[in-house]
Amino acid sequence: MQDLEQTIQMVLDFIRGIWIKKRYVMICSWLICPIGFFYVTTLPDVYKSDAQVYVDTRSVLQPLLVGMVIGSNPAQEIQMMARTLLSRSNVEIIARQSDLDITVIGDEAYNKLITQLTEDINLAGTGRDNIYTISYANESPEMARTVVQETLDLFVEGSLGSSQKGTDTTTRFLDEQIAEYENDLAESEQRLAAFQRKYSEILPAQGSFYANLQSLRQQMEVTKLTIKETQQQINAMKGQSRQALKAADGFGVRSNGGEQVLTTRYDERILALESRLDELKLRFTEQHPDVIESNNLMEALKEARQKDIEVFLAQDTDDESPSMLTESDRQLSLEIARLEGMLASLNVREKDTQSRITDLQSIIDSVPQIESEETGLNRDYDIKKQKYEELLSRRESNNLSRRADSDSDDLQFRIIRPPLIADKPSGPKRIIFYTGVLIFGFGLGGGLAFLMSMIKPVLVRGQQISDLTGFPIWGAVAHLDIVSIKKRNKMRMFIFAMSSGAIIVLYAGLIAVEIMNIDLASKIPL
Repeated sequence: MQDLEQTIQMVLDFIRGIWIKKRYVMICSWLICPIGFFYVTTLPDVYKSDAQVYVDTRSVLQPLLVGMVIGSNPAQEIQMMARTLLSRSNVEIIARQSDLDITVIGDEAYNKLITQLTEDINLAGTGRDNIYTISYANESPEMARTVVQETLDLFVEGSLGSSQKGTDTTTRFLDEQIAEYENDLAESEQRLAAFQRKYSEILPAQGSFYANLQSLRQQMEVTKLTIKETQQQINAMKGQSRQALKAADGFGVRSNGGEQVLTTRYDERILALESRLDELKLRFTEQHPDVIESNNLMEALKEARQKDIEVFLAQDTDDESPSMLTESDRQLSLEIARLEGMLASLNVREKDTQSRITDLQSIIDSVPQIESEETGLNRDYDIKKQKYEELLSRRESNNLSRRADSDSDDLQFRIIRPPLIADKPSGPKRIIFYTGVLIFGFGLGGGLAFLMSMIKPVLVRGQQISDLTGFPIWGAVAHLDIVSIKKRNKMRMFIFAMSSGAIIVLYAGLIAVEIMNIDLASKIPL
């Protein structure tokens, strides 16, 4: 509690010290406030013009063309345009369009104008709602409105043209790349064609060299097997032809213990005669006339059978008379002739295939290097062709995107509040400036009075003497001329009150003038 009282007493001592040095307050207030008031009064009026625009980035076609066109984000495009709107190039355009550039002379003044214009033009937007506000203040209300209008036009035109400009740039780049890849593909095709012509005898039209060699070997095996099968068919048909001719002369073939035995027209008579001889020999001896006659007849039949067999075997089936052949025999002969012709063609095929296999085997050592070179050429060509087709697809997507952008109008600008010519000045805020000057003047004076009271302190209480000297205070003696001192203090207080009151009255008058919107700046001669 005692500390609080000491603190309060110390603060009161500071205030008393400032009050004693109040002349510094009067000096500062009269030096600063009138000059400050005059400066604020002479500040020219500025007129502010602003415009508000809403950017609609919704598109009906965009969801329908997902995956078909090159995607773009209109919201990001408009935000990027808003961030780059006040670039130096754009501000120079605004200055030229609004004729501000003709108000300055020299590069330095022009650069200062551009810098000041960049700082004064204000673009504020809510990125979430796509509502943007453009504002600018100038001494001329018409110029303020013109600058805002030019900025708004540049914002709208730049946003609408940026997408088209980007699409045109992309199209031009794609066309250049496609032309380059077309030239590269033509050169690669020529190199590949020349390489294939040079090694046309080694490189197969399809597959690899080893696959072609293996295919020829398989063809060789199939051809040999077909030749064997055809030869077997020819032999079998010729055998059938012989049997048919034999049957036509009374001859035949029968199997006897796995062997083929020729039969004639005498075989049945001989068998019958042999049976009769066996019966006669059982009844009679060899000298019996019937037995002798049967033996002679048997010998005659066997001789005749042997002669027929010899004659038949001596004859060639090709020399037989056509009249002796039946229709089935003729068909069999035609089939044999067809198979023999096929066999001849198969033999030719076998020789040709064997020749090709021999040729391929003779160059088998140089094939790996040739195939490696061909693979490298094909790889280079395939990569370029793939990139070329991708570029064609991208160009088509880009063209579709451009047509979709021109038809769908992704960015639609709706002017919520157009720029107007202000009928009342928007600044400067003289009430705030007047108040600031008043506070600054009295504050600086109070600070200076406090500083002087600390440098040259004045003791107003006995306790202050005790604190400084360390001796106790036993009593206080009043000044002998206390009446005159009180009168002087009252006079000083009156002067201070009048001085401060005059400044406050001046401040109040200026505030009243500002509230009544009276233009003092135009009435004060400069």
